[in-house]
Amino acid sequence: MSGNGNITVWINSPGGDCVAAAQIYNMLMDYPHDVTVKIDGIAASAASVIAMAGTKVLMSPVSTMMIHNPATIAWGDAGEMEKAIAMLDAVKDSIINAYEIKSGLSRAKLSHLMDSETWMDANKAVELGFADGILPRAQAGDEAPPAGSMLYSPAAVVNSLMGKIAAKTHISKPNPEPTPTGRSIDTLMERLELLKF
Repeated sequence: MSGNGNITVWINSPGGDCVAAAQIYNMLMDYPHDVTVKIDGIAASAASVIAMAGTKVLMSPVSTMMIHNPATIAWGDAGEMEKAIAMLDAVKDSIINAYEIKSGLSRAKLSHLMDSETWMDANKAVELGFADGILPRAQAGDEAPPAGSMLYSPAAVVNSLMGKIAAKTHISKPNPEPTPTGRSIDTLMERLELLKF
């Protein structure tokens, strides 16, 4: 993953696949510039692992983080169950690696927190080292006011979004249809004529 500047990653996720989380974590850890992680809702389970890749991790005062042991579904005989247990132990160790690097807590303490399925508000996450700070409330004057009217206009919203989509996908805007030169009823009749089979 390459880039030209610092990035901010917003997280609001209940988690998911721990292998996908590990890949995202590694990509962010390899990023050559600062990665600020901002948790504005929840960073639970695998999402908490991704958060650990932040150079700086900031949480909203009303957000939460949750860590717990990995889980799986297994089927088979006792041998298959033993393999599943060994796999879960290995996955837990790899998750602890990420938590240990960020928090500086001992592996035993982290293992205990995972065993207990630990829920943390922003203050607790900062206290335990999972986060570096709490997102400040925006102060008046911190952000530039939006350009144009403050009134809500559905047409303006749609036009703005379509312009942004076109710019991101490099689709040029279509040329406007030529203004009809004849009377409007004549133009309507011409179009209706085209619709006849």
